[in-house]
Amino acid sequence: MDTQLQDMVKKGTTTLGLVCKDGVVMAADKRASAAGRMVLDRNIEKVFPITDNIVMTIAGLVSDAQLITKIIKAELNLKKMRTGKEPLVKEVASLLGVVVYNNIRKFSTIPGIVGLILGGTDKDGFHLYNIGVDGSVMSYEDYTADGSGMIFAFGVLDTLFKKDLPVSEGVKLAIRAINAALQRDTATGDGIDVYTITKAGAKKVFAHKIDYTVNV
Repeated sequence: MDTQLQDMVKKGTTTLGLVCKDGVVMAADKRASAAGRMVLDRNIEKVFPITDNIVMTIAGLVSDAQLITKIIKAELNLKKMRTGKEPLVKEVASLLGVVVYNNIRKFSTIPGIVGLILGGTDKDGFHLYNIGVDGSVMSYEDYTADGSGMIFAFGVLDTLFKKDLPVSEGVKLAIRAINAALQRDTATGDGIDVYTITKAGAKKVFAHKIDYTVNV
């Protein structure tokens, strides 16, 4: 399998976001697989800032996710240059919805299946959105998850999430939810990355890499 084809078939993941009383927590695993059957990479970054105050997670085909990320970053830079203002989180979510909608509906022998979670803060407060593979944009006041392992993450979030949770506890809950998916979903694994978005901005607060080395 050549590199270009590998990039197109990497998929399967668990990503999530949750709203706390003093910020937003975003998390994801680190595995890239071929249809969830073979591990292709153990150190993928699936959650990362796209502005100083907005963080995005990716799930789905890596090549499409990479392209969408480049497009949204370029569009946001242009918008900031033209207006001199930081974009609202809902504006970024809307733009991402349009990009994903156009991506999934263009003719291609390989459908561009990408799901995104967007979390951030602006003058209106803290926000969390899920941009579906069809380009739909859904706003959440509590939490959301995406990817092949989301059913396991939801089980933890549904059970343990509480309104007005502090960010410090939200980080622990996010780790527990991703860890649940690590235990059961074959396409999720190899580590956990966690970001927080508070009034101070976006910050990576947890990065754990699982070591499978066996010494004999």
